[in-house]
Amino acid sequence: MATRKKAKAKPKVKRRPAPAAKPVARKKAAAPKKKAAPKKRVAPGKSAKRPVRRAPPAKEVPAARPAAAKPAPAAAPAQRAAPVPASAPAQPEGERIGVVTHYYGHLSVAAVRLETGRLRVGDKIRVRGHTSDFTQRVESLQVEHRAVTEVGPNDDFALKVIEHAREHDVVYKLAP
Repeated sequence: MATRKKAKAKPKVKRRPAPAAKPVARKKAAAPKKKAAPKKRVAPGKSAKRPVRRAPPAKEVPAARPAAAKPAPAAAPAQRAAPVPASAPAQPEGERIGVVTHYYGHLSVAAVRLETGRLRVGDKIRVRGHTSDFTQRVESLQVEHRAVTEVGPNDDFALKVIEHAREHDVVYKLAP
């Protein structure tokens, strides 16, 4: 049976003491933040004391007439017209020509499906959606990675855009 030799121990080297350095100015620790006071529990049936908000005094309303004096309307219930919001989106001034099917963020390119009409380089378009709304001039059009100057109905094409477009955004062609 073979025996192994013990590895020789490395000689220990005496370390020199580190040279004295200037004392380091330490930053003071930030004061710990105070914890929020625990909420007081209110016994069931009792209410916590909170300030009561009161409505401003209303104008005096004349007393209502008795129900017998005023005939009830026939079978037609009163219908109120739906209120129109103050900032109702107006219909864009252009013609709807297509829809964004995909957006490539690293290239700032939108893939668009042209539904109707024709689109040429130099035309002015508006891309409008839920969160996007911008107008730009068409600088370049590509169909299957080849530059073209014009696209027609039912064409899928790529378009360099100046802002972020999202899927289902509508593309409008504006008057020149």
